[in-house]
Amino acid sequence: MQMAIDQWLLKQHASGDHPPTLRFYTWSPVAISLGYHQHRYPDEWKQLSWHGKPIELVRRPSGGRAVLHQGDLTYAVITSGLSGNRMQDYQAICEFLIEGWRSLNVDLHYGQAGRNYIQNPNCFGTATVADLVMSDGAKLIGSAQLRQGNAILQHGSMRLEPDEELFDRVFDNESANLPNLPLSMQGEALIQTVIETLVQSASDCFDIHLESQPLTETEWHAIQATNV
Repeated sequence: MQMAIDQWLLKQHASGDHPPTLRFYTWSPVAISLGYHQHRYPDEWKQLSWHGKPIELVRRPSGGRAVLHQGDLTYAVITSGLSGNRMQDYQAICEFLIEGWRSLNVDLHYGQAGRNYIQNPNCFGTATVADLVMSDGAKLIGSAQLRQGNAILQHGSMRLEPDEELFDRVFDNESANLPNLPLSMQGEALIQTVIETLVQSASDCFDIHLESQPLTETEWHAIQATNV
């Protein structure tokens, strides 16, 4: 459903029927999202469970590698009118993430993909120049894009409180790469702090006024009709 919402918002914005949008969401139940072109992944992912519930496999409309959505916060930006190339547009959008996390005392820089990026099914197993990495090398934010005409959907996962045991089970003992955030709050308090900080950062970086606008009943019906 979250992927359907992102894709619907992109389509509406591309056709001029919806303004630019910034949104944040979490996932329930826990899921692994696969990149649109990702067709190779471990067979055992089809039988994974956590806390007695199956871990769902979900196809993203954007590219990239697999992302485990547990203990993370996802952001989505739908916008248009950017004039750079793909990488320049990535970095223009990521500006609010870098500035927002800096205000939380977390410095981020762009990663560099290793040679094994394509072979690694795990998005967070390597960091590309479109991803944001902490000073100790741990990847905090992995992002992907989808374009429709002049409109762009960029969404990404921020790993706030990932479960090490689950991460190891899914991605074969890669928990050493998990970020260790220097923040005292946890759970909902952490999520709300990050959202509020990034909303303010987006307002400042892009010189915009953001208004909270829940989806209408008509919009929900339209989204659900595309997600059957």
